[in-house]
Amino acid sequence: MRRIIPAALVAVSLSISLPARAEQFVNVLTGGTSGVYYPLGVALSNIYGKIPDVKASVQATKASVENLNLLSQGRGEIGFTLGDSLSQAWDGNEEVGFKAKQDKLRSIAGIYPNYIQIVAAADSGIKTLADLKGKKISVGAPKSGTELNARAIFAAAGMTYKDFARVEYLPFGESVDLMKNRQIDATLQSAGLGVASIRDLSNSVPIVIVPIPMETIAKVGDPAYIAATIPAGTYGGQTADVPTAAVQNFLVTHAGVSDQLAYDMTKGLFENLDQLQAAHAAAKAIALTEAAVKSPVPLHPGAAKYYREKGLLK
Repeated sequence: MRRIIPAALVAVSLSISLPARAEQFVNVLTGGTSGVYYPLGVALSNIYGKIPDVKASVQATKASVENLNLLSQGRGEIGFTLGDSLSQAWDGNEEVGFKAKQDKLRSIAGIYPNYIQIVAAADSGIKTLADLKGKKISVGAPKSGTELNARAIFAAAGMTYKDFARVEYLPFGESVDLMKNRQIDATLQSAGLGVASIRDLSNSVPIVIVPIPMETIAKVGDPAYIAATIPAGTYGGQTADVPTAAVQNFLVTHAGVSDQLAYDMTKGLFENLDQLQAAHAAAKAIALTEAAVKSPVPLHPGAAKYYREKGLLK
């Protein structure tokens, strides 16, 4: 007994002296609930909630610009953004919603492209960008990534918001509701292919997807904008491929997030892609081989460590 009791006392004293690991919070910043960011963010929060000592949550936001501002303020640990918004945040473009250079931002991964999808009611007479003049349109939440895309595309097509009969600044779901009720003629939505809002609309009323020609994309003057195609059958009643523009999406964090947590978030993303793909088909375009794509902001050291382990960075 004399040998056993001291050993037990040592074990008890060790358990008392070992510090408990501090709980870490991971708030995933997304977008409107009818877009693509939100279901993917919910999937990510479920993945991150399984990291030891991590408590994860998901927050619906106005998307890119708000997410980047919240990250810079330390009010989130990871968020979705469009590449052009990320570039403007790094530059501190006040006109689009950044009061100063957001130099605390760090990249986690390039993920999937957002397709700029301009959808009009089939009986509106709208078939081209020029046909939108004098019509009623929704361009997304104010200063969201979608709305910034709208400004860029319409400017490249030689138009301003003054060319429309009315401009609404509404999230995807609300824009679709107005289309169903014949209160607007068209909506521009920047999202992954098969976004729920446009699927819902196409299943309710006949639609036309307005093409964005390559020459218009070239006039945007931003390398973040590339030519893309919305394949036939993506939405109900869509019988042909439609040319459009696309912009790369990124997952972004900030410099205050530890290297270990950034590493765990990056690893969690790529080792659970099946869960993201189950949440939304847009995630099928996420590929590890493309994740370390050049970003407008520096790569977080924790993410870089994961990519080095996978042989993607030297």
